[in-house]
Parts: sequence; C-alpha cells; structure tokens
Amino acid sequence: MLHNSETSHSHHDTPGADTAARLDETLLGGARRYALSQVVELTGLDEQFVTRYWRWIGLPVTHPTETWFTDADVEALKDAAGLFSAEQMDERAQMTFIRSVGHTTERLALWQVEALVEHLARRYELDETSARLLALDRLPEMSEMLSRQLEHAWRRQLAALTGRTAIEFAGSRGDDRNDTQQLPLVRAVGFADIVSFTKRTAGLGSEELAEFVQRFEAGARDIITNAGGRVVKTIGDAVLFVTDDLSTGAEVALGLAETSGAALGTAAPGDPEIPVRVGLVWGRVLSRFGDIFGPTVNLASRLTEQSDPSTVLVDKETAAKLATSSRYALTAQPVRDIPGIGRMAPVRLQRAYQA
Repeated sequence: MLHNSETSHSHHDTPGADTAARLDETLLGGARRYALSQVVELTGLDEQFVTRYWRWIGLPVTHPTETWFTDADVEALKDAAGLFSAEQMDERAQMTFIRSVGHTTERLALWQVEALVEHLARRYELDETSARLLALDRLPEMSEMLSRQLEHAWRRQLAALTGRTAIEFAGSRGDDRNDTQQLPLVRAVGFADIVSFTKRTAGLGSEELAEFVQRFEAGARDIITNAGGRVVKTIGDAVLFVTDDLSTGAEVALGLAETSGAALGTAAPGDPEIPVRVGLVWGRVLSRFGDIFGPTVNLASRLTEQSDPSTVLVDKETAAKLATSSRYALTAQPVRDIPGIGRMAPVRLQRAYQA
C-alpha cells in the first residue's frame, strides 16, 4: 500500500471513496493494476530496488500484496533503472536523484492545491470545506495543463543552470586542484529578513500570518530575480539568495534594504513601514540538494542579525572588492562579538552619493 499524500482505496464504503477512486485513476493516467511482485516481474528489477525507489520518492510500499501500481509506475521504474545503469550510479546518487523529484513535487502539489482552495474560497465566498470539495472537482481538468507547465518550467530552469555552468567553467581544467576544491562555487550570498518579525506579527491569525509571509516571499523574490539574483530558499521571515557576481549581489541587497514594506507586500499604503535588513558576503559555497552550504552562508546570516533596519552589512573582504567600484559607499562599523563568528568589524554598504 502506498501512503503519504495518496489515499487508500481498499475501503470503498468510506465517505468519498468513489470520488477518491475517480480522481486517482484520472490523475495517475490509469487504474492501479499490479501488486509489488507483478511489478518486479514486469520490470525485471529486484524487489529491493522497487521498494527503495518508492521510499525515496516519499510513497513507501507498506502492503506489498495489494494492487497499487499502474502502467505508468512500471514505465517510470524502467526509465529510472535505465538511467542509473547507463550512468553507473551508486546507491547514494540514485537516492539523491529520486529524492529530489519526490521532495520537490510533494511540496509543489501541496502548494498548488492550497493556492486553488484559497482562490475558490475568495471567488465564491466559500468556507474551507466547500472550497476543498470544489477544488477536487476542478483538479482533474487542470492536471494536464499543470503537468505541461511543470515540464516547461523545469526545462527552462535546467537550460538556465546549464548555461551558467558552461560559461563559468568553460576555461577550467579537469585536473585543476586547489585547497578550495570542496567548496567549488564562488558566489555572492545574501540573507534578508523582516525586522522584529515576531513582534510585528504577534496579533495576526493563522491565515493572516500565512498571507503576510507569502506576500513577503513573493515581493522579495521579485526584487531578487529582477536584479539578476536567484532565491535559494525562504525560511519564514527570511530569504536566502545568491548571485554569480558581486556587483549583482550588491544591487540585490541594496534593492531589498531600500524597498518599503508596502512594495514588498508586507504593509499597506499608510501603514507603518516594515523594514528589511540584509547581510551580504562574497565567498565559496557548496551546492547540494537545492541548497548551499559553507562558512560564507553562515557569515551572511550572522551579518543580517547585526544589521540595522533598511541597511546592508558586508564583511571586510567583501567590502574590499566592492571598494573598487565608484557606485558604492562603504563605512566601517564598530568591532563587535558576532555569535559563531568571533570579533569582527562589519562594513555598511550604501549607494555612493551622486551629485
């Protein structure tokens, strides 16, 4: 039996079972026809591989004798096994590939369904239950379009990533070795967060809080991407971004710090401003699992915590690189103890005055 976001259909007398079965067959592109042993026979794969695949995708097989697999499942398993064999991937690489798909699509499906429910509730002035039931009626007719949108967006993102990689490493040699090999990417890394987030949102209900965070994320993402940066992830009241060059990173950081709460979507016109503070560091990072890691990321986060409202702080090394540009003004700040970093003197980044 597969569980998690999927619904069991072994109890046809439960309320909604017929609807669930209809949705299931429509969304999966066919009926569930095979038990685990039949899938093993049809694919020629061993049972351990099949069960690992489903566990990694986030839908573990817990009742092997039940009929839960479709023809599409069989083809997906064959495709994955073929790729792993051709590339001679070990189990660690296999797990990373499949988990990346499972984790991303699980969050995507939840995000899209919740967005549809929210839309239907507003449009038709429905309560939560009615909006969710209406969403179940709408999803089958939307599924093919959403599937095409997913593939289109993935191909565009993959093309953008491979294009950047080709340009960045075009002149590199495969046998180049240095002390920074384990942190191979040089990036501008920035954190931005809402000042006094807990205090400012203390009186909000759950729906208001969710809407507040969503507006901040959307507004910050627009500023970052329009300036040429990329959002790595959002963490509640904070957003982590990267850029491939430092000047773009500085423009993103200043753009976020200079933007009003109203422009970010966290304050209506006339409401008190909700400022953002930013930390920016130029350094090496490791990119894994759709995230970035390394001391540079930690330092950017700590500098953000030290920043005043609507300001950007950088470290001394990043400031030295930015000082070569006449576009920026850099002001040394008092030496302070920064948790997890030690004593250092941050530098404030501002736009240079233009007469």
